[in-house]
Amino acid sequence: MKYINVVIDNNSRHTDTYYTYGTSLDVKKGDIVKVPFNRGNKLKSAYVFQDDVVPECDPAIIKEIESLDGNISLTSEIMDTCIWMKRRYGIKYLDAVKCFAPNGKPAKEGKEKEPYKDVAGEPQIIKQLTDEQAMALAQIRQAVQEGRQENFLIHGVTSSGKTEVYMQTIAEVIAAGKTAIMLVPEIALTKQITDRFIARFGKENIAVLHSKLTKRERFDEWMRIRKGQAKIVIGARLGVFAPLDNIGVIILDEEHEATYKSDMTPKYDTVDIALKRLMYFDGILILGSATPSVVSYQRAREGIYHLIELKQRYNNTPLPKVELVDMREELKAGNRTIFSDRLYRKSVEALEKGKQIILFLNRRGYSTFISCRECGEVLQCPQCGISLTYHKRENAGICHYCGRKFRVPDSCPTCGSHYIKYFGTGTEKVEEFTRELFPDKNIERLDLDTAKNNREINRIIGNFSKGRTDILIGTQLVAKGLDFKNVGLVGVVSADVSLNVPDYRSTERTFQLVTQVAGRAGRGGEEGLVIVQSYTPDNFALTTAAEHDYKKFFDMEIKIREFMDYPPFSDLILVEFTSEDETEAIETAEKCKEYLIRCKIEGKGENIFAPKLSTNFKGKESFRYYILIKCPKGFRNKYIYYIDTFGEMLTGQKCRCSMIIDVNPYSTF
Repeated sequence: MKYINVVIDNNSRHTDTYYTYGTSLDVKKGDIVKVPFNRGNKLKSAYVFQDDVVPECDPAIIKEIESLDGNISLTSEIMDTCIWMKRRYGIKYLDAVKCFAPNGKPAKEGKEKEPYKDVAGEPQIIKQLTDEQAMALAQIRQAVQEGRQENFLIHGVTSSGKTEVYMQTIAEVIAAGKTAIMLVPEIALTKQITDRFIARFGKENIAVLHSKLTKRERFDEWMRIRKGQAKIVIGARLGVFAPLDNIGVIILDEEHEATYKSDMTPKYDTVDIALKRLMYFDGILILGSATPSVVSYQRAREGIYHLIELKQRYNNTPLPKVELVDMREELKAGNRTIFSDRLYRKSVEALEKGKQIILFLNRRGYSTFISCRECGEVLQCPQCGISLTYHKRENAGICHYCGRKFRVPDSCPTCGSHYIKYFGTGTEKVEEFTRELFPDKNIERLDLDTAKNNREINRIIGNFSKGRTDILIGTQLVAKGLDFKNVGLVGVVSADVSLNVPDYRSTERTFQLVTQVAGRAGRGGEEGLVIVQSYTPDNFALTTAAEHDYKKFFDMEIKIREFMDYPPFSDLILVEFTSEDETEAIETAEKCKEYLIRCKIEGKGENIFAPKLSTNFKGKESFRYYILIKCPKGFRNKYIYYIDTFGEMLTGQKCRCSMIIDVNPYSTF
């Protein structure tokens, strides 16, 4: 008789611990078993986390497992990663396991579903690497050949050939007998990258994993990967959990994108999971972007990442010309429409030349901030430096960081104008206005309202790629990695949308979005034109984006982050408490704050903010309050430990209030 420790497939913090069972079967770490559980001995699925366990109680009272699932199992590396995820993010064991485990049963022989089974591939003829590409590949190849774990950050301007470096790296890894994971920030990009990879590596070597696949497709792709039939996995962030063995490289293209951070339970950061898995296999991590995140670039400066720069576009195609249009001047001239005179005239010229146009606005619903239309001033919290969000019910501007409320002034505190208004235009309104201006042109919109499924996404992108669409209007979906050869003009309808969101990353996000969407122009050999409309065109995020000067932007932004003690100089930890009883939610949040102060982890408690109501929470008949912790560097794990301990105390008290931890959140404020 051998003994094993399992985690029961039961979604409750009450049972989120190891249970010891006996077995005479050949059970190993990562297997899935059926066990009798609780007093009624009801059969439950369970995951084996430890084998060859020495029982801590009398073996006579230990139950035996009922059966072993012979079709599905996880690896020892996966189980170790799950344990690490629990400690790092304060989540349940089961939450971590569910990221890796498939949901469903194997299909009958010959009945498997294969996504993209009809895809023939899109061959690309690469005659010769550029000098920069060759130097980048040489550095990465050396790490692959030496079998050492190393992390690379490729800072390459748009259309500099990063994808070719990725593909040749993967070829090296496969030749060495290892496997590879290629991640993109949006599901919309998987089709284009899959076409290229199939043409290069063959369909039989590639599997696809993302949330828009059907349940049957996802399960069958998972089985192909687990059986070793697929050596390369392509996907969105879900792909980082692919059950590959001996992983040689994980690549995060457009690594700066917020979509790599999960905003659903479990809340994790994809790059953290990738690095943890690669350390197990001595594989290499490659992060690529034309606009690296401030955190990643700072890590490169500190030597955590090895920086590789690609400064020239492939075939020396010039970077697009970027023009900033001051919409305040348009107002003074009597133009109150969505389009500036410059954007309209250049749109007409581009269409007459047979060129396509992309119009970008990163808002499909609405954004809330309080702005003076005369001088462009945006009301901000004096303590946090974050723009205030207008709340109609309270008729006040509220900072979603510290919770302070401010009366909306009758006149602008900067210029004295009484023209203080709520600002808001979405992509649907832009589409309607554009159809009025160009009624004879084919116009489509790509945002979360129109891209409801994978088929529709591929249809819209395919139509534009084949020239059937003249003008494509969209949110950030059109800014990420898409390669269109005939785009002559890109218009950023309002750069202020991302500039004035209540988030300390707003300037970074604006620089990235403008630079990325600008990179869609002029990829066919001719210089493209980008027109950026803004009420604050002198903001350094826009001026540096117009100059294509990332380092200048970074040098300015990093000083602000250091002064305000925001990441990468700290970690922000959000702890959310949800209950049907509002009093219980706020009181539990207050108890957590007091408990953490008593623990005396670091600081005097001023870095733990008072409980605030979560304005983004949409739960019916429930209330969510959160506390925000500005955690000093190096104390993150201690905070997570004590927060998790507080959660266990709640479980013991049978509190009806649920708790969720989110480290460095993207979507709360």
